[in-house]
Amino acid sequence: MREHRRALEAVGADTAPVRTGADLAAVDGIVIPGGESTTMSRLLGVFDLFEPLRDALAAGLPAYGSCAGMIMLASEVLDTRPDARCLGTIDMTVRRNAFGRQVDSFETDLEMAGIDGAPVRAVFIRAPWVERVGEGVEVLARVPDDAGESAGTVVAVQQGVTLATSFHPEVTGDLRIHRRFVEMVRRDM
Repeated sequence: MREHRRALEAVGADTAPVRTGADLAAVDGIVIPGGESTTMSRLLGVFDLFEPLRDALAAGLPAYGSCAGMIMLASEVLDTRPDARCLGTIDMTVRRNAFGRQVDSFETDLEMAGIDGAPVRAVFIRAPWVERVGEGVEVLARVPDDAGESAGTVVAVQQGVTLATSFHPEVTGDLRIHRRFVEMVRRDM
């Protein structure tokens, strides 16, 4: 979360942690960071935030999810625990830990729609990938063709005011994805 806050603040956004319903009601957009998606699902329930967050997203609260955040924003998740819940904000099917275990983590450069300049450096850490996108979901990036068996796999999407990446731009120092999200929030205000 710290890295996302630093990136957002570097592009001119005010940030605040969201731990309660009142915190959620006070924000104009939300970032759902990486981590462990089944734990995140459980904690949202423990803190009575699951339904309020799902409702806020359904009502149009802009959101950006990276890695586990992408999983949480999906409408369907494969290879997860039966009691895990997702927010259903983006009409897509994601597979948890699709690229493998921690030792299979990797970095690569991605061409990403809507991001000008050099390719985006993408850091994948036990990352999901997108297996299906529904109508209205824009594919923003795929794994490069020279990446072996994962070549062509969808790793960044947007539906309306919700953006998701299976990688972690917050750890690279490249602020372009966070800038894109902040611009989405400001346009939506």
